[in-house]
Amino acid sequence: MREFKGFVHGVDLGGWYSQCDHTKDRYDSFISEADFKTIADWGLDHVRLPIDYELVEDENGEYREEGFEYIRKALGYAGKYGLNTVLDLHKTYGFSFDLGYGESGFFENKDYQERFYRLWEKLSKEFSGYGDRLAFELLNEVTKKEYSDEWNRISCECIKRIRAILPDVKILVGGYYNNSIVALKDLAAPYDENIVYNFHCYDPLVFTHQGAGWVEGMAHDFRMSVDVTYRELAAASDELQPGSGSAFASFDPDAKLGSDYFDKCFEEAVRVAEERNVPLYCGEYGVIENASPEDTLKWYEMISDSFNRFSIGRAAWSFREMDFGLTSDDLKDVREKLIRLL
Repeated sequence: MREFKGFVHGVDLGGWYSQCDHTKDRYDSFISEADFKTIADWGLDHVRLPIDYELVEDENGEYREEGFEYIRKALGYAGKYGLNTVLDLHKTYGFSFDLGYGESGFFENKDYQERFYRLWEKLSKEFSGYGDRLAFELLNEVTKKEYSDEWNRISCECIKRIRAILPDVKILVGGYYNNSIVALKDLAAPYDENIVYNFHCYDPLVFTHQGAGWVEGMAHDFRMSVDVTYRELAAASDELQPGSGSAFASFDPDAKLGSDYFDKCFEEAVRVAEERNVPLYCGEYGVIENASPEDTLKWYEMISDSFNRFSIGRAAWSFREMDFGLTSDDLKDVREKLIRLL
């Protein structure tokens, strides 16, 4: 399978220019140049930089030039320390992966879609001089499966618009169910040789999101070790989301969770990627801070083993805070080992 060269070992800068209060103080202080140096010292080759449309647009779609300067600053820091960047549009006008943001209508409204195309044309013109250092991710985590055909149409049109400006920039496209790996087979065929199929992996959810208040049905005090059998995972998953335990049906119920689980998760996507000659990239993966540091390390060992086996590039969620922060004090005893797995 083709490798996404230069984007193999990375980390997300979530919460800096996205999923935030969008204030000057946030932009100026949440991530610093020193953090880019730290990431480079960890031995990583890239960062994923999520942005919300509010950084660069006002409510009426007029551009905020200072927002583009903030992106330019981030790209400058990345370049200074030898890091490549995935520029991820985490939220566009009319759509967000999180219903709590109140964005709606994008997939039904041609005006919102045109605004999306124009924003990517603007981003392409603003950041046309970065060569292979910069890749574009069209949109974070399309939600509903019924958006699939419309998303294929929208993404292809957007790629066409970008290609008129940047013929060779790498463009990442993910699918429904919040960039689920199962959606990759339903993505449009790669527009050209510079397309990358993108997915996110927080499996098993009952472990990686234990106690997460935003997961429907998840108790705040729920805790689960990673050192459990597939039978236990199936039972806990079914209790959280009825029917989800079927994901473990093909494994020995008395065996314990291991990298064979991730091999199975990735199997179909790898086959699709090989058939279509397109690289695979996991733009988000990680474990909530409610898990023990020791269990977090074990989970990273399992998934990284599979990533390496299939030559899948990735970026861990997330560098700081956001409930998954790799710089958290809680991880200090395992961090040295953990960052070698990223």
